[in-house]
Amino acid sequence: MTSVKVDKGPEEPPAAAADTTSAEGYRRALGARQIQMIAIGGAIGTGLFLGAGKAISKAGPSLVLAYAIAGLVIFFIMRALGELLMYRPVAGSFSEYAREFVGPFAGFVTGWTYWLFWVVTGITEVTAAAQYMTFWFNIPQWVSALIFTIILYGVNLISVKLFGELEFWFSMVKVTAIVGMILICAGILTLGFSDAGDTASVTHLWADGGFFPHGIKGTLMTLQIVMFAFLAVELVGVTAGESKDPKTVLPKAINTVPWRIAVFYIGALVMILSVVPWTAFSPDVSPFVEAFQKMGLGLGAGIVNFVVLTAALSSCNSGMYSTGRMLRDLALNGQGPKVFTRLTRSGTPLVGTTVSAALMLVGVWINYQWPGDAFTYVVSFATISGMWAWIMILISQLRYRRLADRGVLPQSSFRAPGAPYTSVFALAFLGLVIVMMGIDKDARISLYCAPLWALILGVSYLVLKARNPTNKAFTGR
Repeated sequence: MTSVKVDKGPEEPPAAAADTTSAEGYRRALGARQIQMIAIGGAIGTGLFLGAGKAISKAGPSLVLAYAIAGLVIFFIMRALGELLMYRPVAGSFSEYAREFVGPFAGFVTGWTYWLFWVVTGITEVTAAAQYMTFWFNIPQWVSALIFTIILYGVNLISVKLFGELEFWFSMVKVTAIVGMILICAGILTLGFSDAGDTASVTHLWADGGFFPHGIKGTLMTLQIVMFAFLAVELVGVTAGESKDPKTVLPKAINTVPWRIAVFYIGALVMILSVVPWTAFSPDVSPFVEAFQKMGLGLGAGIVNFVVLTAALSSCNSGMYSTGRMLRDLALNGQGPKVFTRLTRSGTPLVGTTVSAALMLVGVWINYQWPGDAFTYVVSFATISGMWAWIMILISQLRYRRLADRGVLPQSSFRAPGAPYTSVFALAFLGLVIVMMGIDKDARISLYCAPLWALILGVSYLVLKARNPTNKAFTGR
């Protein structure tokens, strides 16, 4: 195993490694193949595989429309991020851009909130993974959650290259499985094999209570679950400091967003809702696993369950990767403890990753206390904290574009099409999602927690600013 001996800081990388080391001291070890799969895998996670069950029960077939509109908004967000990344590709990009274009406090809040998002998401994903294990084994959820957390923590300490390779294969499994499932469903619809062959029909999309069986409100109430499913697509921005060729690789990865959403979300949902009526799905079970069971393909259900387990572990793995980098970015800017700046010899942020993994163990306790409700408890808070990063990306891009158009800053080589109008539309849509979360009693808890988190951050910021009054991270200069 690679040594985890820590260096004192990243400021003096060896001269010979200058071309493979970023300005922040990270190893540029992520290649195009890995970045592309990280981008694809970021769009396929527990929000789709597990959360879609509850969303189908609320919206019926109209969930397809919700994913389509939300997917368009996600593309606008990613192109806004891409414009910023090509202007200045840096690790910890969200907080860096918020700090530069909105203000020091915005950067502070964005960095710490994105860190919290991934800690909470890690808890969500390890909870989902523990639920998937019960498909095969009658073991307590908290035991599985503990084992998975420890294993992924070890992977993230070895090297970023191993993280990238693991994410590549996690994503490959997810992509292959969804494409295979779409082909099987297409075969059932056209050839009529399996238990569902006689009843499978695209008319299920409108015949069982209509396309909007619970009205427009029912569809709007799924927006929180839909947006949670898309959280992590922005992860490519965090990899900017460790990508071998960010100027080439990142735009290609971002431009794949539309077809990823079209195939993996809209295509997959249209297929399973055509083969199995939406009324046959349970809100607490993965619709993909349940679809294969109702088709009479028991082995297929087991395979899909393995895939959704892989998706959950993939997201948790990404969470551990992101949290360490975000804490280190905050520390390098004086907005976090200096101990988080330390890197191992392999270029991984040891302390930040360790602290984050330790907090993710809270998920083990949640699974022990409330094994049936654990997923619901943490999804809503993950959504509101993750959307903050999107909001900051859009606001930063709007302000950057204004400065670039005036000639104050250089133009990005990857300008967002339709901006600023697309960015304003995306901000308005995120506002609508927050309003719907306030209406939904299950999601409302996140809005209660948000002011408390804001108060903690506000007090912490004032304390740090008083201790470092001349630090540019607080003065804005």
